[in-house]
Amino acid sequence: MTKLITRTLQAAALTVASFATTPTLAGSEPTGLWYDDTGRGAIEIAKCGGGLCGKLVWLKDSANGSACGTQIIGNVKPGAGGSWSGGWIYDPEEDAKYNVEITPVGSEKLKVVGYAGTKLLSQTMIWKRAPADLKRCHA
Repeated sequence: MTKLITRTLQAAALTVASFATTPTLAGSEPTGLWYDDTGRGAIEIAKCGGGLCGKLVWLKDSANGSACGTQIIGNVKPGAGGSWSGGWIYDPEEDAKYNVEITPVGSEKLKVVGYAGTKLLSQTMIWKRAPADLKRCHA
């Protein structure tokens, strides 16, 4: 019985040690160019005012060119666990702003959660990194 307990404790210690040395999937900052979840627009997220903001810099449909330059994200601050929150995200289709939480998932994806007051009523979107040489629309 003692050998079984010892082996169990050793296995548990090894498991904890492997989690401690495994790199996290979240990056430190979600800055850069990102295709939104629809693939119809790209948002550039940059540092501004001690936090992050983002604006629409590419549109798949050039007929909507007047939306180019629209601020989509604002006042987002670093939070716990690699996430960024406390700011807002603008939905141009509904002409409404919502609370937002942004979490990098590796270096190529962002988990973007928009919610109205409580996360029980939220929408989770996955944005994908856009190429740095993406041809931008003109604001």
